[in-house]
Amino acid sequence: MAITLYDLCGRDERLRFSPYCWRVRMALAHKGLDYTTVAWRFQEKEALAFANYDKVPVLTDGDTVVTDSFEIMRYLDRAYPEAPVLGEGVSLQRVMFFKQLVERSITPALFKIVVLDLLEAIHPDDRAYFRKTREARFGATLEAVSNPEQGRQQLKQALVPVSAQLKESLFLDGETPSGADYLLFGSMMWAYTVSTEPLVEESDPVAAWFARMLEVHDAAAGQAMTIRDL
Repeated sequence: MAITLYDLCGRDERLRFSPYCWRVRMALAHKGLDYTTVAWRFQEKEALAFANYDKVPVLTDGDTVVTDSFEIMRYLDRAYPEAPVLGEGVSLQRVMFFKQLVERSITPALFKIVVLDLLEAIHPDDRAYFRKTREARFGATLEAVSNPEQGRQQLKQALVPVSAQLKESLFLDGETPSGADYLLFGSMMWAYTVSTEPLVEESDPVAAWFARMLEVHDAAAGQAMTIRDL
């Protein structure tokens, strides 16, 4: 069946930066599945009406429609069980725990680092919408939320267990990447795609891990457009 991923794009249609879409893109690459993408912008809600959803990622696989990045990853494991990404049982519970760390500690720290660069990376027609919705969420202007130095300190603290793990293995899931790696990489790739701000020190094992992640699966991520290419 033909797989299609509705994927967030920026001011250039080739600039794809959603952390949640990157999770799915890496899971698809992990499984060696062919797919096409549909570029989507923040205010194109009507384009997702068929999914009864208003944000991406949305994945269609033939007649099957799946929303939410983690649910898409679970679907891919069920529909294409070879090369599992998340697993089941204890393995799934452990990766769900790591998902909480990424979403509650790591991604918010990254947002403080790159928020103003992110605003510039978004299509100009979407910037007012992005500002209005995010400022309502945070109860502050984007300029007040932006604090790269504080964000880097918070990120460094949140990544302490990750750095320790990566001193012992090439990837979070062992000798090859899998679900935990893709959850973290999605957020790190989001920041890397829209900003040139340094995220971690070069000596941090996370830096070497990120470089390896750019090259896995035939450099699926490493070949992607970033703001460096615009």
